[in-house]
Amino acid sequence: MGNSLFIGFKGKNNASAVLAEALSPCCCLLTNSFSGLEKDIEGIKEGCDAVYLFGIDKNLKDSLRVETAAEKEGTRFETCLDTDALRKHLEAAGIRTGFSGAPTHYLCNEAYWRLLRRFSGRAVLIHIPALRHFDEAWIPLIRQAVCR
Repeated sequence: MGNSLFIGFKGKNNASAVLAEALSPCCCLLTNSFSGLEKDIEGIKEGCDAVYLFGIDKNLKDSLRVETAAEKEGTRFETCLDTDALRKHLEAAGIRTGFSGAPTHYLCNEAYWRLLRRFSGRAVLIHIPALRHFDEAWIPLIRQAVCR
């Protein structure tokens, strides 16, 4: 993707922030509150070809999970990015990757829903393990998978 934006959540011990910052110095870090992330997302410039949102799932230990949809107040948005190709590239790099079409809850879903709406479906949420289980050797592999 030519013009990709990488987004994580603020916090020096947050694996999503570590990954987003490692992928691009021009990444965006969202506030860890509903009202804060709404403001953060509205402030993102338009014109991105693809938006990669990284969120934490404390139940993940040695894999990632690609989320294909977000839902809020009965309105569902789905990504239009090629998640099958993304998963294949991640797995070819040696990273076990699952899929979920069931919207998550809490901040990740809220941020994803707002990004899907703002960028007309050109966003994807990738859940990663918390920092203690996140393998930093994945960073160049993830970069290679998402920057094709």
